[in-house]
Amino acid sequence: MATLVGLDALAIGSAFALAYVVRFHGRVPLFRSDVRPSLELYRTLVLGLIPGWLSIFALFRLYNPSNLLGGTQEYSGIVNASTLGMMFVVFATFVEPGFVIARGWLLLSWFLVIVLDGLCRFSVRRVVYRLRSRGYFTRPTVIVGASPEGKAIAEQLLSAGNSGLGVIGFLDDSLPVHTEVIEGVRVLGSTDTLESMVAEREVAEVILVSSSIPRERLLEVFRAFGTSARVNLRLASGLFEILTTGMHVREFGNVPLLSVDKVRLSGLEAFLKSALDYSLALLGLIVLSPLFLVLAILVKLDSRGPVFYRRRVVGLGGRKYNAFKFRTMAQNADAMLQNDPELREQFEGNYKLEHDPRITQVGRFLRRTSLDELPQLVNVLRGEMGLVGPRMITQEELQRYGKWETNLLTVKPGITGLWQVSGRSDMSYDERVSLDMYYIRNYSIWFDLHILFRTIPAVLNGRGAY
Repeated sequence: MATLVGLDALAIGSAFALAYVVRFHGRVPLFRSDVRPSLELYRTLVLGLIPGWLSIFALFRLYNPSNLLGGTQEYSGIVNASTLGMMFVVFATFVEPGFVIARGWLLLSWFLVIVLDGLCRFSVRRVVYRLRSRGYFTRPTVIVGASPEGKAIAEQLLSAGNSGLGVIGFLDDSLPVHTEVIEGVRVLGSTDTLESMVAEREVAEVILVSSSIPRERLLEVFRAFGTSARVNLRLASGLFEILTTGMHVREFGNVPLLSVDKVRLSGLEAFLKSALDYSLALLGLIVLSPLFLVLAILVKLDSRGPVFYRRRVVGLGGRKYNAFKFRTMAQNADAMLQNDPELREQFEGNYKLEHDPRITQVGRFLRRTSLDELPQLVNVLRGEMGLVGPRMITQEELQRYGKWETNLLTVKPGITGLWQVSGRSDMSYDERVSLDMYYIRNYSIWFDLHILFRTIPAVLNGRGAY
């Protein structure tokens, strides 16, 4: 914590100093050049503002352990805290007429504090995440209940790597001690041994899987650890296996009730994803318009039929839309499939055919290079798809997702995704579903950028594209 406070102080001080240099020595046309600043005044002011700014950061809970390394929430706190700090300074200039500072310096300071401290915290988070993936800075965690939900929670925490929770084992009344629930994680004992386990293993986090623990036992655990300063008690929702959207607690008549978010993304993250999608899609359509024209001519010359194919698929919230693609199949492709029982059976097993006789010559090239997907940039601009997301699927395919169906409908399908950079059609259908679920549970704007950067090499490699 002290390290973070020190880094914040350094970032804030650097922002104030850089703002001074830019305002008074940067020859920026927007600012008056005839102002002669008092270096002593600004030095004294900055020495007072740094602890003041840090205090406001603390007021906005930016040093609260539960808010640290929180991504967009943390950045939002920095913006709000810096804005309040600037407003205090502006208020002081009104209250004390003799206190005069350059408005340009103050505005630059506000902006640079947000940028530099945001970069500082981003860098700290990257370092901590890397260390967590190697086993450092993690809190020993026990999961009470080795049910399918408990198993799914453990797998997610272990695969995320940066959660900060190090799962050391399960407590369960229905399985023998030392039973391996998932690879490397075993049952440590029964639920009755929780208190001794906390003491012996220095457990800091206890996750209660409500779907596998009797209510009486839950109450006993809450009596023992609900107000403990040494252990954080977490209660699983009971819906983890089928729920990937966020949840929040809201009180009605002093009764706390859990509410499920209808979509996976909200607030700043949703804005950033939309901004990324719309800006890159518009840029792509403009830059690639000559290529669109060439490909359209090739498709038209290669075989009879329309240039574009409209595939009816399911999007966010179960809404259906037409996904645009360059046509890659013969005009009578559906009839060919229906008239060939063996071909139809193979298709229905994986919704892909490695040697598909319906694909045209140009279509094979388009699929191999993924150029047939380019018209979906229009779907992105229409708000029906994202650049990155799960695979788009038909209503018929949706039924194959089973309990994961609800999860899939919480995000927009993507032109590319984790499936695209992980082998594409060479994977089994279950593996594709698993990758979609992993993406949905681990979504972040940085994850999207990571996938976008991996997409180009994956496309050039051509593995699994047919």
